[in-house]
Amino acid sequence: MRDYEFDDDEPFVVIEKDAGIGSFFLGAMIGAGIALLFAPRTGAETRREISRSAQRVKRAAQDAASDAAGRVSETFQEARRAVEDRLEAARQAVELKKEQMHRAMEAGRDAAREARTDLEERLAQTKAAYTAGADVAREAREERAARSAARAAARARAEAAAVEELEEE
Repeated sequence: MRDYEFDDDEPFVVIEKDAGIGSFFLGAMIGAGIALLFAPRTGAETRREISRSAQRVKRAAQDAASDAAGRVSETFQEARRAVEDRLEAARQAVELKKEQMHRAMEAGRDAAREARTDLEERLAQTKAAYTAGADVAREAREERAARSAARAAARARAEAAAVEELEEE
C-alpha cells in the first residue's frame, strides 16, 4: 500500500487503479465455478453442457482468429499495394528527372556548339578586318614613303638645279 500524508482535519478520497483486465477475468471464472456448483443439472448434463460451450467457444475463437488473419492479410496487401504504388511513382519521377536532365545536357551542348561556331566566325571576321587594316596601313606607309621619297627627290633636284645655277654664275 502507498503512503499518503493527509491533514487529519480535512476529509479526503483516495482512488487507486491497480486492477486490470486480468482481475475481471479472474472474477468471471470464480463466478462461473460457483454457478456450476449451484446448478440444478446432474454432473453428466453439466459436463455435456460444458463440452458444448467449450466447442462453441473454440469455434468462435477459430472464427475470430480467421477473421483477424483475413483482416491482417487484407491490411498487409493494401499496405503492400500502397508501397508498390509509391515505389512506382518514385521510379517514374526519377525517370522523368533523368530525361529532363538528359534534355538539359543536350541543350547545353547544342548551345556550346553554337557559341563556339559564332565565336569562330567572329574571330575569322576579326582576323580578316585586322589583315585588311594591316594591308591598308602598309599601303599607306608605302604611299607616304613613296611621297616622301618623291619630295626628297624633288628637293634633291631642286638643290642640284640651284647648285648648277650657282655654278653657272
